[in-house]
Amino acid sequence: MSTLDWIVLVGTMLSIAAFGIYKTLQHKNLHSYLLGNQETPWWRIGFSVMATQASAITFLSTPGQAYTDGMRFVQFYFGLPLAMIFICIFFLPVYHRLKVYTAYEYLESRFDLKTRSLTAILFLTQRALAAGITIYAPSIVLSSLLGWNITGRMFSWEDW
Repeated sequence: MSTLDWIVLVGTMLSIAAFGIYKTLQHKNLHSYLLGNQETPWWRIGFSVMATQASAITFLSTPGQAYTDGMRFVQFYFGLPLAMIFICIFFLPVYHRLKVYTAYEYLESRFDLKTRSLTAILFLTQRALAAGITIYAPSIVLSSLLGWNITGRMFSWEDW
C-alpha cells in the first residue's frame, strides 16, 4: 500500500471514531440514546436498519456465492425491506403502546426475567460468533494484500 492509501485508511478510521465519540456525548439519558429523542426521521432509521444488515462479509462473499450457487440468495436481500415494513406495522406499535424500548423488555413483561435473560444470552452469543466471522473474513483479504501473517504462529514445527 502506498503512503496515500495509509493516510486515507487511518484518516477514515479516526474520523469514524471521532464521529462516534461526538454522537455518544450528545446522549444524556436512556430515552435519548435508544430513541434519539424521537427526532430521527423514519427514512434515516430505515436506511440505518438496512445498513446494519450489510457487513464486510456481504460484500466479500456475495460474488463467490453467486458464482457457486447462482443468484438464488438475492431473494433474502429483496425480502429484507418487506420484513422491515412488517416489523414496523405489527411490532413497533406494541412496543410504543407498552412503553418498552427493546424486545427483551417486552419478553420480560410478557413472560419473566428468565425468558428475557435467556433470549439476551442467546442473542449475544450469536452476535459474538457472527462478529468473529465478520472480522475474520476481511482479515483474510487484508492479509493477502498486505502480506501479513494472520495465523498467529511465530514459527512452524519444521523450525525445530
